[in-house]
Amino acid sequence: MTKMPLIRSANFNLFIEIVVRIVLVSAFCYMETLQPFTRVINKQTMEWDYMYPRRESYVPGGALWAIVLSVPCTLSLIAWAGCNDCNDAFEILLAWSLALGINGVVTDMIKLIAGRPRPDFFYRCFPDGVETPDFKCTGDPAEIMEGRKSFPSGHSSLSFCSLGMAAVWLCGRLGVLSRKRGSGLRVVLCLAPLMAAACVALSRTCDYHHHWQDVLAGSTLGYIVAVFCYRQYYNPLSSELAGIPYIVSSNSVKFFNGKPESPVKDLKEESTPLLNGKKDDKWI
Repeated sequence: MTKMPLIRSANFNLFIEIVVRIVLVSAFCYMETLQPFTRVINKQTMEWDYMYPRRESYVPGGALWAIVLSVPCTLSLIAWAGCNDCNDAFEILLAWSLALGINGVVTDMIKLIAGRPRPDFFYRCFPDGVETPDFKCTGDPAEIMEGRKSFPSGHSSLSFCSLGMAAVWLCGRLGVLSRKRGSGLRVVLCLAPLMAAACVALSRTCDYHHHWQDVLAGSTLGYIVAVFCYRQYYNPLSSELAGIPYIVSSNSVKFFNGKPESPVKDLKEESTPLLNGKKDDKWI
């Protein structure tokens, strides 16, 4: 079978797709610099919820971005080199990039509005452990600002967004919920990215950078955005067309066996059982 050519070519629609992602990334970068809402914290609440010790991240920001950015490259490479499908390789990049942009903007928007302090906020506010009489922070302003961005967890939302996209892509490609049910190996392969994302998310409670509610909300947000954006470009996971991009299935009449022709024409030329292979009976 001849390889189907790339359907989504350089046109106005693709230009709009690129512009949308540029706008989302720009908004995310801008929101990263904004000051979150300064929530009033009384002494009792500070001592009960925000006096956990400061620790280094088990999953630093560099490691997180390495995981997040490696996912689309890996999936695209598998689709292009392993599955010989250039359309799938391109569509998964579109789905992932849209999901990451939306997830980043929504996560930062909630962080800025909520302004919830992190569990280690006390020692961000008072690095020496001694609070001032007026309860005014004496620590690094940048650390204090980051200390007010606990809800929801960005590590959790980013990991579940990117690795969640990998999970649903594998689920569609392997037909776990449609044509290839009943295979334990396929199920485990689909769940593996989610297990990795869960490890990243849970590590944020171990290093006292987030409360458990932050992790739960961030994980849920990231996964919902991933599934939502995947479905914008791919057929339902429970259908027989699971794993096939919409742009391919919607153009299936135009492309048949990799050639730009209609399969209807070929079907009409085939003989039927009623004619026993004959096509010259003009009365039938």
